[in-house]
Amino acid sequence: MKDIMKTKTHTDERIFAIADPIAKSMGLNIVRIRVQSGRKKTVQVMAERVSDGLLGISECEKLSRELTATLDVEDPIHDPFILEVSSPGLERPLTSIQDFENYVGYAARIDLDRMVEGRKRFRGVLAGVEGSNVDIDLDDESETAQIPFEWISESKLLITDKLIKEGQDAKHLANEIEKQLQTSKKSE
Repeated sequence: MKDIMKTKTHTDERIFAIADPIAKSMGLNIVRIRVQSGRKKTVQVMAERVSDGLLGISECEKLSRELTATLDVEDPIHDPFILEVSSPGLERPLTSIQDFENYVGYAARIDLDRMVEGRKRFRGVLAGVEGSNVDIDLDDESETAQIPFEWISESKLLITDKLIKEGQDAKHLANEIEKQLQTSKKSE
């Protein structure tokens, strides 16, 4: 099943095709790519470690350097741009079916590409995945809704006390890993 929400435009897709192998070679997963137009275009790349979903500053810097060098050669945009590499953060986008499995029990907002029961936006607690459908216990409803993954245009986790606490714990862990990486670089 294609991860249809990692990109939105053809330009995003071209950049994803360039960035994904680079990220994979570094043990990273591209979460999402967006090219934002403005006075100067901005290429936003969200990534995380495959192993634990975290991303340290040194990994952001390394991925940024590698992407800059390759994007300069490949030139998928043809205009000057600013590259922003970051972790997904607490209100992380959910861009793959695996994300919906990984974050069962967390509050999320799901936007659809079509109207269902008179609306396109749903909020609730993720309840799992069944085949290519996302299960969500909707706010103020007693039954679990099943939403085809293909209908989802955007989705993200919602900030809750539980998410904040786990985010703080993950940040602490990421800082510890960052210190270990810096120490091992100094000893080389």
